[in-house]
Amino acid sequence: MALSGMRGLSVFISDIRNCQNKEQERIRVDKELGNIRTKFKTDKGVSPYEKKKYVWKMLYIFMLGYDVEFGHMETVSLISAPKYPEKQVGYIVTSCLLNENHDFLRLAINTVRNDIIGRNETFQCLALTLVGNIGGREFAESLAPDVQKLLMSSSCRPLVRKKAALCLLRLFRKNPDVVNADGWSDRMAQLLDERDLGVLTSSMSLLVALVANNHDAYWSCVPKCVKILERLARNQDVPQEYTYYGIPSPWLQVKAMRALQYFPMIEDPNTRRSLFEVLQRILMGTDVVKNVNKNNASHAVLFEALALVMHLDAEKEMMSQCVALLGKFIAVREPNIRYLGLENMTRMLMVTDVQDIIKRHQAQIITSLKDPDISIRRRALDLLYGMCDVSNAKDIVEELLQYLSTADFTMREELSLKAAILAEKFAPDLSWYVDVILQLIDKAGDFVSDDIWFRVVQFVTNNEDLQPYAAVKAREYLDKTAIHETMVKVSAYILGEFGHLLARRPGCSPKELFIIIHEKLPTVSTSTIAILLSTYAKILMHMEHPDPELQKQIGAVFHKYESCIDAEIQQRAVEYLALCKKGAALADILAEMPKFPERQSALIKKAEDVEVDSAEQSAIKLRAQQQTSSALIVSDQQPANGAPHVGPLTLVKMPSMSDTGDEQGVPKVLPQPNGAINEIDSQQATPSPDLLGDLLGPLAIEGPPSLATQSEHGLVSGAEDTSALDYALALAPVDDQTNTVQPIGNTAERFQSLCLKDSGVLYEDPNIQIGIKAEWRAHHGRMVLFLGNKNTGPLESVQALILPPAHLKLELSQVPDTIPPRAQVQCPLEVVNLRPSRDVAVLDFSYKFGTSMVNVKLRIPAVLNKFLQIMSVSPEEFFPQWRSLSGPPLKLQEVVRGVRPMSLMEMANLFNSYHLMVCPGLDPNPNNLVACTTFYSESTKAMLCLMRIETDPADRTQLRMTVASGDPALTFELKETVKELLIAIPATAQPSMPTSPVSALTDPGAMLAGLM
Repeated sequence: MALSGMRGLSVFISDIRNCQNKEQERIRVDKELGNIRTKFKTDKGVSPYEKKKYVWKMLYIFMLGYDVEFGHMETVSLISAPKYPEKQVGYIVTSCLLNENHDFLRLAINTVRNDIIGRNETFQCLALTLVGNIGGREFAESLAPDVQKLLMSSSCRPLVRKKAALCLLRLFRKNPDVVNADGWSDRMAQLLDERDLGVLTSSMSLLVALVANNHDAYWSCVPKCVKILERLARNQDVPQEYTYYGIPSPWLQVKAMRALQYFPMIEDPNTRRSLFEVLQRILMGTDVVKNVNKNNASHAVLFEALALVMHLDAEKEMMSQCVALLGKFIAVREPNIRYLGLENMTRMLMVTDVQDIIKRHQAQIITSLKDPDISIRRRALDLLYGMCDVSNAKDIVEELLQYLSTADFTMREELSLKAAILAEKFAPDLSWYVDVILQLIDKAGDFVSDDIWFRVVQFVTNNEDLQPYAAVKAREYLDKTAIHETMVKVSAYILGEFGHLLARRPGCSPKELFIIIHEKLPTVSTSTIAILLSTYAKILMHMEHPDPELQKQIGAVFHKYESCIDAEIQQRAVEYLALCKKGAALADILAEMPKFPERQSALIKKAEDVEVDSAEQSAIKLRAQQQTSSALIVSDQQPANGAPHVGPLTLVKMPSMSDTGDEQGVPKVLPQPNGAINEIDSQQATPSPDLLGDLLGPLAIEGPPSLATQSEHGLVSGAEDTSALDYALALAPVDDQTNTVQPIGNTAERFQSLCLKDSGVLYEDPNIQIGIKAEWRAHHGRMVLFLGNKNTGPLESVQALILPPAHLKLELSQVPDTIPPRAQVQCPLEVVNLRPSRDVAVLDFSYKFGTSMVNVKLRIPAVLNKFLQIMSVSPEEFFPQWRSLSGPPLKLQEVVRGVRPMSLMEMANLFNSYHLMVCPGLDPNPNNLVACTTFYSESTKAMLCLMRIETDPADRTQLRMTVASGDPALTFELKETVKELLIAIPATAQPSMPTSPVSALTDPGAMLAGLM
């Protein structure tokens, strides 16, 4: 294809558009780049006109997303062209292709400066645009003085001065030191006297940036800003082209008022009076009209004026006027205006003496709480929370409780927390407070944090007059057929402590209380079982007359849980069973709980630590934590109004298959505007709002219930039924798997990352995302698998089977056969480490989507280092242990070659990440490291492990490692684990293996005599 004439660019663009696929486009682009490269290399006499044509093509190719790694010199050289068309191309393409650190830019600095200080205004504009777009330290140091002179020049046209102001603004933002406040403040005040509104608007943008950085030097600009506002408010000397729907330059008004907000206070009475007159005119002259564009402009000015009124702490009369105006806004139909009205009224609460005025609009604010738009509902909730006091607390809290039943799930946790805080802060009496919290738990138990019911218990315990009433209310709630687990906790605790006060009431005898509480036990998790056991012991303690039958029933419960795998429940059951045999002494041992010390409420403290919500903070809070147990599906439904914000979520509770559910939070699939689910990259330290957005939250470790309870709930255990083939699969690599659906990301890297972290993505493909959240305690572990369906269609024939190695006992709750569209299933997995081993468990997971059947085998990150716990030992503790472990098989030594070269600090950080605590100062040789840890398993219990690393400063690719512990298998497995850790590097980075002997490491003089 001929490259002569501008027609060549049009033909090239047409060819690109006619490409049938990306591959054809790439071939066409590569051909064109090859032609351009050849032309630049072979034809040394390419004219500026021809360069222009080729450079335009390069820019188009760059805009398509392809790398353009040549032709930069030709592009920069066009800046020096004498004609405008070539110079324009040079400036435009240079600003697009090159960044501020590119070496070729240095070649253009002199040419750019010559254009700036020249007399050609068109060239000046091109040069200023380039400098403003690129910025950079070198441009700032070389050209900032010339740009300042151009801005202050009275002989330049306003167009050039506007560009100079914006160019200087960009240079200041990148390099604040280019503008010296001491020498520039007077010039800045001079610029504000400019009559041209274009130059004035650009200069005001520069002023806002300057005063945001340091306002002290620019006090002389305050009166000038007020005069500008007076000029605009009176519409004096405002050209028609700067009037927008009858509003004089709304952009300049907003910038001027924003600049004034950076000054703490305006002391001059004349300036302050003039400013308040302008603000009064803005407040009086703004109203809602049908024209959307005019509304947007007038409201931008109005809300900036409101912010300035609050900043200046204006008189109460003006504040009342502001509130009245906002009251009109929250009553209009336009949702954007209602939102702005509610948000700014919330900000007004920070100003004194306006709360009573805002209360007049309480009914309209409560109506906004039921608005279809969730953003408005959130702003209304924030406003109700802020305006609440003793006088209206009862009405507001009752409204919140009533709204709680119909509120979408994304708001219920915030609603519950705020209702609880208001009830505590402004309760007219404590019985009302107890009623509110119990209603709260009853209506929104999944969203009530433990802090809320903890606080109720504190109030009831510390107020004797309240105890009978609280016990009656707790007993009434237990009569319901289905109550939330949190209600079981608080009712059981209150009745255990104060149920004896109801002994003479019908249905409240000790035996009746035990029966009704015990009915709830099969449905609760292990943490609640611990509370119920304490309640049973308290019931026995408070009995006035011994009841042998009741004692036998409660004793049988204690005996049942004596063998529970959960240490907390087991200890309580054993101790309570022993205490039951103490007879009358039981009352002295299990005396009533003493009063709690007076302290600040954790709820109120949490509220004080949280600032007034911004729109972004509210968006983040949409990821409300939701408590549940066992497998749970979370699905989404889009907002009725089609708004792009996150819509409410619907919880679909699966049939209970295990009572080992997550007590803390459930990650959710959040609907995204593009219908996709974002991913937490396994390499990121901080997750973003997505499918696994809550994986970094706390996770309670709970041991499984007794065997009887397990059989009731149908737990699936893979330890007893695993065949020899399955066991072989558990030990085999599972990276190479063939499916029609390919995974997203590197599954092996995700596994390695989760060996160090306790939450993240284990596997993802276009249809599903599998995440893990885990917590480890001693030789027990609790993992939760999150199976998220990313599609709008269901995933069917879902199966998950754990193939465990011999050293792990794993129990996975049943996985539902179908995962609904855009939903997530949560499956708890209990882990018990029986003995030391490096073998890994495998998750055999399969599903069907459409006609595609996908099967993957994924390694579960229940690895050896998860059962290590870091500990620090002193020399007095270390040396005796080290000496006592003499020789193989308890102490093993090996010279390791092919180690990734790293500093001692890097190596120490690596060991610490694997829970191997490096103890400095134990080895006098600065090139050596000493580390220790504690390993937990059912066979070894808690076992101390010691390790010494001796490095060779002359050759960091080799070292000598000595590992010691009280168990031969543990010593070997730990040694091999650390060895794999040190040499597990990519093949491309593998260092050459040394062939010379290990000189320093085999030198007996380098050994620490006290250790060996």
